[in-house]
Parts: sequence; C-alpha cells; structure tokens
Amino acid sequence: QVQLVETGGGSVQTGGSLRLSCEVSRYTNSGHCMGWFRQSPGKEREGVATISRGDLTAYAASAKGRFTITQDSAKRNVYLQMNNLKPEDAAIYYCAAKPCAWSTPPSRDPVLYKYWGQGTQVAVSS
Repeated sequence: QVQLVETGGGSVQTGGSLRLSCEVSRYTNSGHCMGWFRQSPGKEREGVATISRGDLTAYAASAKGRFTITQDSAKRNVYLQMNNLKPEDAAIYYCAAKPCAWSTPPSRDPVLYKYWGQGTQVAVSS
C-alpha cells in the first residue's frame, strides 16, 4: 500500500515557476517508479514527467527543458520543478506510483500506475 500527498500547487503568471512536492508513504517493501501527471477539463490524463528507481527520467515533449522531476535518496519525496509556465500548463497535477523493478525504465502511461494522490491545482494566467 502506498499513500501519496501532493502540495505546492497555486496560481502564477505566465513565465512563473512552481515546485510541486509529493510525500510518499509506503507500507510495503516493494520499490516503486514515480510520476507526475496532469489533467485539465475535457482532456485525457497526461504523463508529464516520470522517474525510475534508478533516477532515469522521461518527459512529455511539452515539459522538456522547463520541468524537472527529482526524488530524494530515501524515496520519500518526489518533486516537480516547473519553470517558464504557460497557460496551457494549467491543470490538476497528480503524483502517482507503480511497483517496478530496479531496471524498469520510466513510463508516462497512466494506465500502468496503481497509486494516485488527490491532486493539486495549478493555474497560469496570461
């Protein structure tokens, strides 16, 4: 069992920055791959940035060069640093986890993720 709690959402102007945090509580010895996803009204949930147990990362094309996903060494917190935010980045952002092996590469497919946080809202005004 894994519980995820996101914080750090808010409202910024175009070009601004936000740092999202995800606190990870595990009640299992299994390792997990982590990811940040987002969903806006009328759109499918999108994998923004994901990270493997070995700290390999994968980003959506729209996020490359602007967003950075990291996790602390104890794997208790996962972060998403978002810079140069645009109005199209506005969405509810979710932290997610899936059991994975050490060698499993990062994946942005939300169907593969088993555990989800409640989400945090990001608004970007022009």
